[in-house]
Amino acid sequence: MHRGTPKDSAHTRVGNNGYFMAYSHVAHDCQVGDSVIMANGASLAGHVIIEDRVNMAAFAAIHQFCRVGCHAMLAAGTIVIRDVPPYMLASGDRAHLRGLNSRGLQRAGFPRESIQALKQTYRLLYRSGRGLQEACEQVRESVVQTDEVRHLLEFLKNPSNRGVTR
Repeated sequence: MHRGTPKDSAHTRVGNNGYFMAYSHVAHDCQVGDSVIMANGASLAGHVIIEDRVNMAAFAAIHQFCRVGCHAMLAAGTIVIRDVPPYMLASGDRAHLRGLNSRGLQRAGFPRESIQALKQTYRLLYRSGRGLQEACEQVRESVVQTDEVRHLLEFLKNPSNRGVTR
């Protein structure tokens, strides 16, 4: 783990109850939430923001200035070059969303209603063929607005300069 640089925020922050396995790497000026798991060789470049309860499998890597939302899961060897929204599964050489992290949400004790609302949201955002703004509007109109759905929409509303993984 590297400390922050004076030019920027000057802080690298790491939350509580994290599990950082061999050769995992947290670069300068990163913000890592609580209960994050970084398996062997998982790496964060500088200025990355990782929300709570993210699970990164072995050798997953995140490009500088990207964000990963809470309860997301990154498969082994995933290369993240754009933000990964909360509650999603991502994998691939250039990360693609593979679906909702349903199993992880169940294990974390999310209510069934919240998981169902997130499934509906995922379908509208990523399977309907709509543009992101239009899909977000449709979610606001037709999906039960649980705390999780609101958090996901807020995450998408304020992407980093790198954009959002689709």
